[in-house]
Amino acid sequence: MRSLVIKCTAGTDDAERCSQAFTVATAAIVSGAQVSLWLTGEAAWLGVPGRAEDFDLPLAGSLADARDLVLESGDLVVCAQCAARRGITEADLAPGARISGAAAFTEAILADGVQAIVY
Repeated sequence: MRSLVIKCTAGTDDAERCSQAFTVATAAIVSGAQVSLWLTGEAAWLGVPGRAEDFDLPLAGSLADARDLVLESGDLVVCAQCAARRGITEADLAPGARISGAAAFTEAILADGVQAIVY
């Protein structure tokens, strides 16, 4: 199985870039890839319940549905520093999401057979 690590660096501050990251993540999952979606910067808020539900971008799919697919079939990770700067804790996250840091991200993207993409 191919592995894809996606880093989403934008949230509602750049809705199109954010949506692209989630769209690629779900397309990869449906294609059979193992997906890990990392939320950094303002995207960190999308790991919190209610935030993805409020996301609205014309002609884009539901960000909440995309997040839920990643939670069901992949890995949703919020950047540790980004979470701390925003006061987000593990208890604040959607069930199945987690907080992790740069060392784990680096390990994930340097693993054999992994493709990494940053949005």
